[in-house]
Parts: sequence; structure tokens; C-alpha cells
Amino acid sequence: MKFLRNFSRIFIGLVFIFSGFVKGIDPLGTMYRIEDYFIAYGTEWAISVAFFLSIFLCTLEFVLGIVLVLNIRVRLLSWILFLLMIFFVLLTLYDAIYNPVPDCGCFGDAIKLTNWATFYKNLILSAFVFIIFFSRKAFRSPFSKSVEYLITIVFAALFVGFSFYNYNHLPIIDFREWKIGNDMTPDDQEKVKIYLSYRNKETGEEKEYLSPDYPWQDSVWMSKWEFVDQRINESEMGKDIELVIENEDGDDVTEDFIYNIDFQFLVITHDLKEANLTAFTKIDNLFINADHDGYSLIVITSSLPDEVNQFIQYFDPYLEFYYADDIVLITLIRSNPGLILMKNGVVLGKWHYNNFPDYSELKETFFKN
Repeated sequence: MKFLRNFSRIFIGLVFIFSGFVKGIDPLGTMYRIEDYFIAYGTEWAISVAFFLSIFLCTLEFVLGIVLVLNIRVRLLSWILFLLMIFFVLLTLYDAIYNPVPDCGCFGDAIKLTNWATFYKNLILSAFVFIIFFSRKAFRSPFSKSVEYLITIVFAALFVGFSFYNYNHLPIIDFREWKIGNDMTPDDQEKVKIYLSYRNKETGEEKEYLSPDYPWQDSVWMSKWEFVDQRINESEMGKDIELVIENEDGDDVTEDFIYNIDFQFLVITHDLKEANLTAFTKIDNLFINADHDGYSLIVITSSLPDEVNQFIQYFDPYLEFYYADDIVLITLIRSNPGLILMKNGVVLGKWHYNNFPDYSELKETFFKN
């Protein structure tokens, strides 16, 4: 019984550490999933706290795992674990039955699970949590209370700092398909289909569209309809959402840039209104130098053409803009704007706007041959 009790404690602790770590690596990705839940459950008013919850919940999960492994305050902790598991079993059962969100994100982008797989995973974890809970009086901490508090505070502070580092740069481990070294030339597999629901603000009528086949470039239509929800077929879970680049006329020009046999710069800004405008000073410099050397640099956004034209008129008349779905763009890079360097479909480099390289650095690293 002692072995089973300690095995359960260490196993659940390691699961919590891993889960908190892989989500803390990508706090923006975790925030997006929390927002999906808020939208699915009709609590859009809480979206403003989604980023805070991302940092808080990942830190809580990681620290709970640490103190479990170290056998700290397990008697108190067992009650928290017991209540959390009951909540998550019920929540994931509802998700599995009604599928309000396609992916709970319990292991970030490191491990993709369907909603039913997530539910079964929680049932298995619950068995070990119940062992901890019903044998909680047998656990004895090897540390004094002051050392316990110190360990908890230190690990919490370190993890918060770790999460903010990944937020202000790029995730130190990239679990997405658009990571350095990957060949992103489209294959012949069927594209993942994203379905978007919009509601008419005046009549309440709801319509579902297959992205990007909806009038997102029509500013009048966008003013009358509001985004409600999005879904991906559960059978397509784990597949990547393919990037489709369109010009202002709606023509698909993806191959012109993804298949470019020479160096290709992609500046990704899913929303110009929220973009860090200071970063465009460096982008201008990159554009001028790249253009001089005969390399292509384009900006890809999901902002409306009117917003793009206003940006061009008042801020930057030289950059060349193209359009893509915002959901796709935020999966490419966790930065607004972000920079991707490709050649012949292969991702050579990715940079957060806080780390945009000088052109001389790029020449030394990539263009010297």
C-alpha cells in the first residue's frame, strides 16, 4: 500500500509538471484555448482575463506537481486535487458528448487528444488521485513549514518568469508544424476544414461558413455580423491547418511564396490594430535590404483591406500585403508581428518582434553562400 500511495503521488505530480510546463512554454496558445472555452460557453465577457488565467493556471498546475513530487502538504493538496478531478471529469465528459471545443489543450500542442481521449485520460488520473485522497493522512512532509513555503514561492516565481519569457520571445520549444527545419510545401492531403459561425447583430440569425469562404473583406458585412464560434471536424484532429495566402482580389497566391526557391520573408500580423508598430521600423529596414538583394518580403494579415490601406497610407507605403485566415496566422508564430524566413518551402528561422535580427546578421547566417 505504501508503494502504491507514493507511486500515485509521484505519477500525478509528474503529469501535472509536464502538463503545466508544455502549456507554460506557449502562454498565448493556452490563452487562445481558454478564449475558445469562453466563447463556447457564452462567457465572452471574461475574455479580457484569458491571458491572466493562462499564466495563473499553468503556474498552479506546475507548482502542484512540484509539491506533490516533493511530498509537501499532501493532506491539504489532496482536497484540491480531489475537487479539481471531479470538476475536470464532468467538464471533459460534457466536451466529449457535445464537442463545444475540438481540443481542450490539456497538454498544449505537445500532445493532441480528442475530447473522448481526454475524458478517458481524466478517468485514469482520477483513480490515482483517489488513492492519494483516501490515504492522505499517511503522508508526512520531510520539510519544515518555512522550507515548504520557500520552495512553493520560488518555483511559482520561476515558472511565472519562464512563462513571461516565452510570451515576450517565442516558445523555447516549438510544438507547432511551422517550426524551424520543417518543409511546409503543401501535400496532396485534404485540407483541414474550419467552420466559422457568425450572428447577425440585428436579427439574431446565425450562419456557418467554411473558412475562408465568408465575406471577411466586406467591411459593411463585418459591421453587421459578429463572430460566435468555430469548429473543426473531430476526425481531422491532429492535422495542420494549411496556410492559404490570397491577394486583395481573392486569388490564391500561396505557391508563389511557399514554393519560392529563393529566400522568402513572411511578416505575420494577424491583426494590424493590435500589432506592435515599433517593430515595423525594423521590418522597413529588412524590406529595403532584402529588396536590394532581390529577395521577397511580404506581409500577411487577416485585417480588412480598408484597415490595410489605412495602414499603408499613414504608416508604411512600401510593404506588400496579402491575406490569410487569422486562426491560421496565430498558429504560424506567436508574435504580432512575427518574422519567418523560408527557402524552397523550408522554415529557416522565426523571430518574435522583440528579437528581429539585423539584415547583416541574416546575411552572415543565411546568405553568405
